[in-house]
Amino acid sequence: MSGLYFHIPFCKQACHYCDFHFSTQLKSKPKLLRAMGQELDLRSEELKGPLSSIYFGGGTPSLLSAEEIGDLIALGLQIGVAMQHETSIEITLEVNPDDVTLSRLKSWKSAGVNRLSLGVQSFSESDLRFMNRAHNGEQAMSALRWTSEVFENYSVDLIYGIPEQRGHSWGENLAIIEEFAPVHLSCYALTREPKTAMDHYMKQGVMPELDEQQAEREYKELLTWAEANNYVNYEFSNFAKPGFESVNNTAYWSGRPYLGIGPSAHSYDGLTRSWNVANNALYLKSIEQQELPITREELTFVDRYNEYVMTRLRTAKGINLDEVVRLFDQKTRDNLLRMAHKPIEQGLLIIKEGHLLVGEEGKFLTDGIASALFLVNLGS
Repeated sequence: MSGLYFHIPFCKQACHYCDFHFSTQLKSKPKLLRAMGQELDLRSEELKGPLSSIYFGGGTPSLLSAEEIGDLIALGLQIGVAMQHETSIEITLEVNPDDVTLSRLKSWKSAGVNRLSLGVQSFSESDLRFMNRAHNGEQAMSALRWTSEVFENYSVDLIYGIPEQRGHSWGENLAIIEEFAPVHLSCYALTREPKTAMDHYMKQGVMPELDEQQAEREYKELLTWAEANNYVNYEFSNFAKPGFESVNNTAYWSGRPYLGIGPSAHSYDGLTRSWNVANNALYLKSIEQQELPITREELTFVDRYNEYVMTRLRTAKGINLDEVVRLFDQKTRDNLLRMAHKPIEQGLLIIKEGHLLVGEEGKFLTDGIASALFLVNLGS
């Protein structure tokens, strides 16, 4: 099974925290979408097995028309030659609240989208201004209400750890979500990425610094709330009602192959990682010349192992110790358990039914715990 990802590199405006590739100039959109179709055709042999999911990310995919989305879906299904009936393939569209209307929701659904990811981030006006989001709180509420009427399978994105929340709006966000009870949530800590507007403003003292303790408190509040509301925390940042775990997300954290199409899109086949040039003009020029604007990296044994540890520890299933032997070797499994001894003693990691899992005390420290288990070289 494999996943197909379309990176739509356009936005109305730049969010202060975002370091993804996008352009606010939409003139090249028709030409670039045609080029993405050409890239998919050129790389069709890279799709490993039948398609399990198609995902439109960005950028802001909801800037596309239903016809443009439908054309890319049709091409993906045609080239992917899904062995399953296409209705069983998860097709997700990321949308911004300011692009949502009832008619557009219905047109996206008619185009083939069967799962929506709604980028609310917060319902608080001060939060949205702080992040420079294109929508306001009223638009977020309207979009959530309309989405719940048209789609059963939809996800809501939220961000916690925002300095201007002043300790109250995170709880209010969760209360609103509880009222609508979407089947899926993706919740991320606000992070300061280099060379973003937020990074610049914080260096200038215009914005307050991020408070990691606040973010940890709000994450723990989220975990308590999620359990009380019957959400499964199947991956560090992702929560789902039973049976509604994202196929796209699960595939990524399980190490399954995926093909990324569009400027800056990444791909992975288990042994190789590749990424497209993060420049719309250079991408177009390359595709027009029937050349792929790709950088490829062959993953070493150590690369593959470290990535395996990082991705699996973020999931509720953790690291399958028998699988470590099968994918790597017995020596690697023994080394992993030796390195995990201290975190286990500290209660940060636990072993349960042959799986190495992050314990409750270590949840917010997952990435740091994983990095402490990495191999630096084969002699470690």
